[in-house]
Amino acid sequence: MKAAVKTLDAQSAGEMELSDAIFGLEPRKDLIHRMVRYQLLKRMAGTHHAQDRSEVTVTGKKMYKQKGTGNARHGDKSVPQWRGGGKVFGPKPRSHAIDLPKKVRALALKHALSSKAKSETLVVIDKCEIKDAKTKELKSRFAKLGFGSVLIIDGAQVPEAFARAARNLPNVDVLPVAGINVYDILRHEKLVLTKAAVEALEARFK
Repeated sequence: MKAAVKTLDAQSAGEMELSDAIFGLEPRKDLIHRMVRYQLLKRMAGTHHAQDRSEVTVTGKKMYKQKGTGNARHGDKSVPQWRGGGKVFGPKPRSHAIDLPKKVRALALKHALSSKAKSETLVVIDKCEIKDAKTKELKSRFAKLGFGSVLIIDGAQVPEAFARAARNLPNVDVLPVAGINVYDILRHEKLVLTKAAVEALEARFK
């Protein structure tokens, strides 16, 4: 499939051939869902912790004598039925990460890219380079291109001036091609790839 290539000034820069094996698939929601779930679970800190009855700070003294009070028998106040007592089966620090085969992760990325291409929210630009790191200048260029919520993927390294100019723009993320991921692709309205990024992706999945 062919895609029109634009410049940051919204001018035409010719066309580029996109691989059908990466950008021309019929998107599978199940694969994309599995990958998003994998990413979100993996990034969870898992530092939640509730104290059980062995960890709470209460007296260990018997509350009252065993017999003769007319009340139920109790030992110390660390039991869960008392205020300030320990939590029964409360959350403990753990990893929420799940396993997902490497081939499935790679396939999910292809389907995410194909979904953007199919919905015509994939834009190819020649390069993302600007002379000065001016956010105002970059914002005006994005307005010409119709970019609002956008993920921009460059080659192996993002030019420093472009990254500095884009970091203050809301709903704009800029990543090198090594950082491309399904979740970020889906949570932005448009996906912008440079020619270097397209070539790197095709070499990666070759």
